[in-house]
Amino acid sequence: MSEKPTGVTANKSKKEFTVTWDDNHTSVYPFGLLRAACPCASCRGGHENMKSEPDAEVFSRKMEDTSSTRLANVVAVGSYALTIVWEDGHDYGIYNWHYLRALCPCAECRGKAVKQ
Repeated sequence: MSEKPTGVTANKSKKEFTVTWDDNHTSVYPFGLLRAACPCASCRGGHENMKSEPDAEVFSRKMEDTSSTRLANVVAVGSYALTIVWEDGHDYGIYNWHYLRALCPCAECRGKAVKQ
């Protein structure tokens, strides 16, 4: 599994964030999933809950269309991550490439995650 993106796009009308990886895999993330899986300490419940993989429960968690799930901006963090700025002002999560790839919601990636 590659962890280097070759393209990143956000489609606000579809409410989807797309990353194309250097192994030609494409990950399409609903905005609600990205917010549910925010990797910041506040959303994760404290530093003791921080880990490099997303919690499995984020894939079944439903997020309503509110300012907390509407993307306002995406900011590069060096060459290793992105920070997503949400319309409600939340911008604390740093989504590194490893975390984003592990968060891919496609059936192929979810199947690999279950087997590990």
